[in-house]
Parts: sequence; structure tokens; C-alpha cells
Amino acid sequence: MISPITPPLQSRLPGVGTTIFTVMSALAAEKKAVNLGQGFPDFDCDPTLVEAVTQAMQQGLNQYPPMAGVATLRAAIATKIEALYGRQYSAEDEITVTAGATQAILSAILAVVHPGDEVIVLDPCYDSYVPNIELAGGVPVRVPLTPGTFRPDFDRLGSAITPRTRAILINSPHNPSGTAWSSADMLALQELLAPTNIVLISDEVYEHMVYDHEQHQSVARLSGLAARALIVSSFGKTYHVTGWKVGYVAAPAPLTQEFRKVHQFNVFTVNTPVQHGLARYMEKPRAYLELPAFYQHKRDLFRQGLAGTRLRALPCEGTYFQCVDISGVNDLSEAEFCRWLTTEVGVAAIPLSAFYGDGFDQGVVRFCFAKKDETLQRALQRLRTL
Repeated sequence: MISPITPPLQSRLPGVGTTIFTVMSALAAEKKAVNLGQGFPDFDCDPTLVEAVTQAMQQGLNQYPPMAGVATLRAAIATKIEALYGRQYSAEDEITVTAGATQAILSAILAVVHPGDEVIVLDPCYDSYVPNIELAGGVPVRVPLTPGTFRPDFDRLGSAITPRTRAILINSPHNPSGTAWSSADMLALQELLAPTNIVLISDEVYEHMVYDHEQHQSVARLSGLAARALIVSSFGKTYHVTGWKVGYVAAPAPLTQEFRKVHQFNVFTVNTPVQHGLARYMEKPRAYLELPAFYQHKRDLFRQGLAGTRLRALPCEGTYFQCVDISGVNDLSEAEFCRWLTTEVGVAAIPLSAFYGDGFDQGVVRFCFAKKDETLQRALQRLRTL
């Protein structure tokens, strides 16, 4: 009898283990803590959206859609981008519906990065960026954002550009820090990239969460950036349906053509009835136009409550994340503090060091305020005991 043997493999991602989000969520569940760690809402989406998807299923819209996405949804996306940012994209040739933003970013990197190419990322950054670059055979080049303010340092960014630089990946509003790039930042980036052939991948999944009457500075606003950019956004973030995993990429036709070559062999296409439901729901832009006020209320409620604790809230210009300085509480490392906070206080957070390649610890942790008001109040009541 032949004994079964599992072939040994050389890992494509040897440095990747269980993410801090999985670890902290499991600990939160074990300790019955209020989970403000992982970034997803604990409230439902608009029932009208669910009804629109249900109607699509009932109408028989359950088979493969076009590879690039349902035509009506791509048209709605193009209309939204033009209305908000003044940039016209062809729904036919320049908009692609994706299986969430994470797949969009991976496909974008695989489309443009070849083995040995350098890709600049700004630390701290979302945890999928660097593994995506490594899967493409690229070399991640980490350029730190300014500690404390998390603003881009264009001198350091310029110094990181070499003849091997193929792409740069930016994220605004920024996860995990909650900062948002200004118009001046985008103009500086445009000037920096103008003499290069560098491709820009712009992660804008929190585009509808910018506060205090400020506007989201999309890459689409500037011709010099839009011409070289793949812009990524997320319906999951915008419509409180993170589990649906639907997003999109807007890019000039030549970039879209290469993106779709990867997309069609990655996921091929995306959930049909959800696409039809989203297209119908987008006919009324009120849902995303009112989102800044919706989340600013939650941000302000949470920040006001934090003022009664020993945690110091850092500025939050966008996203649904609030970073806090923990130095006034104890001298634990960020990771140790988060485990202690979850276990002893009953509130889960994420250490910012988890978003840095070198684990840089500056005494800052991140909370998610995309929660019901009563959830936030329950967490704040516990945090006041610090």
C-alpha cells in the first residue's frame, strides 16, 4: 500500500502569518470585549439596497455578467466620478468592477509590476500591499510617512525613486492613520511624478468619509495623475456591506486593458445580482453624499468620549478609524497594550506597529468607530476606567 505524501512547498510568502486582525478579533470574542479592532460596521445596510439585490435575483439575473462588469453599474460609476471629481471615464473601456478593493489592488499590481521592479509604499500601510508586490516578484520600497502627523514627505519620496521604480501605491483617506491628502499634496505628487513613467495605484476606498466640510482629493481631479493611475474604490465601505466584496477600478484605457487581462484570469467577473442591485441603488446618490455627515457624527461622539479618558485622540480627517496616543496610560508596547486592553478592560484595538514593515512602535493604537452609537458608548464606558 502506497503511503500518502504531501509534497513540500517553498512558500511564496514566507513572512506572512496570521494577521493581527484575526488574532485580536478572536481574543475579543474569547474575552467578550467590545471589538473596535477590525474595520467593519456592526449595523445593517439600507434595506432598499438589499431589496434591489433580491429583486435582481428574483428577475433571473443570476448568470455570468460581462467580464468587466454590468454595463449599467459601470455607467453609474462613471457618472459618479465625473459629478464628484470632474473626470470623464469611458464606462466601456475605463471602468472595471472587481471582487472588492483587495482583489483590485492585487490585479493592478500583477498587471504592471514585473520581477525586479520596485514599488513604493508609504508606511504605515494596509497589510495586503507588500504581499501583493512580492507575489508579482516586485521589490517593495517602504517610505515612512512623517511620524505623529502621517503626512507624506516628498523629499524622502523623491529620494526613493530609482530607474527601477515601476509604481507607487498611495492611500487617501489613509488606513490606519485617518489622515487625508490635501490638494497641495496631490499637486506635489503630480510634479514629482511628471518626468517619470511611474504608474500610480491610488487606494481611495474611504473616498466618501472625509470630514469637517473638506473634499476628498481624488487622483481623478488632476490630469497629470489620472493619466498614469489606477484608482480603486469599494462599495463595501461606502454602503456598509463589506462582506459583499465588490469594488471597482477606474483607469485610462491602456492601463485598463492590461488590468483586465489579469482580472479575467483572477476572478473573471463579479456577483451578478449584487451588481444590478448596486446599479439601481446608485440612481440616488444621496446615500454616498450623506455619508460624511453620518460618520462624522460617530467620529465626534467617539472623540468626545475619549476626552474623558487618559487616551489622547490624534487628528481624524477621514476613514472610520481613530488613532490614539497610549503614552498616558502605561509603558506597554502597542501590541501588549492591545492585548491588555482587550483582556482587562474589555475593548479591542489594533496596534499601529502592525502596519509597519519594521514594526515601528510609537505608542499609538487604532480604533474603528463604524459601530452603532450604543456600541461606541459601551466601549467608552469601559475606557473611562483606564
